[in-house]
Amino acid sequence: MKKIIIPAIIMALVFIACNSSNTNTQQKADTTSKATTQAQTKMPDTAAISNAAVNEVVSNYLKLKNALTKDDTKEAANAGNAMVTALAKIDIKNIPQEQMKACMDIADETKENAEHIGSNAGKLDHQREHFALLSKDIADLVKTFGSSQKLYQDFCPMYDDGKGAIWISEFKEIKNPYFGNKMLSCGSMKKEL
Repeated sequence: MKKIIIPAIIMALVFIACNSSNTNTQQKADTTSKATTQAQTKMPDTAAISNAAVNEVVSNYLKLKNALTKDDTKEAANAGNAMVTALAKIDIKNIPQEQMKACMDIADETKENAEHIGSNAGKLDHQREHFALLSKDIADLVKTFGSSQKLYQDFCPMYDDGKGAIWISEFKEIKNPYFGNKMLSCGSMKKEL
C-alpha cells in the first residue's frame, strides 16, 4: 500500500506544481496583453493624424480653387493663409518614416506657394501662377497620403500660353480656376484620385 500512496502523492505534487505554473504563466500573459492594449490606446494613430492634417490642407486648397473660379482674390488670399496655418499643424514626428521625405518636400513647396497666394490679394494673375504650382503639390500630397473624399484631377490645356496646368477638384463638373469667369468650363477631367 505504501508503494501506491507514495507515487500517488508525488504525482499529486507534480500536478499541483504544474497547474500553479500554468496559472502564473496565464496571469503574466494576461497582464502583458492588458499593458500592450493600454499602450496602444495611449499611442496616437499616425495614419489618423496624418490623414486629418492632409484633409485640412486639401479642404483649404479646395476653398482657394473655388475662390479663383469666381475671380475672388481676397477669398483666395484667405484660403492661402488658412493653408499655411493648416500646414503648421502637421506633426512631422507622427508621419510614418516611409512618407517623411515626400511629406517634407511637398509641405515646403505647398507652404511657399500658399504664402504667395495669401500675401497677394488683388493680384489675380500672380495668385494663379502660384496656384498652378500648388496644384501639383496637392496632387502629390493626395497620392502620398490619400484623401477622405473623392477628388478629381482636371486639366486646362490653354493655361500658361498653351502649356496647360492641372488642378484638383471635388466635382466632376469643370470649373476652371485659371480663367474663372472668362472661360469657366474650359478643361477636362483627367482622372479620379
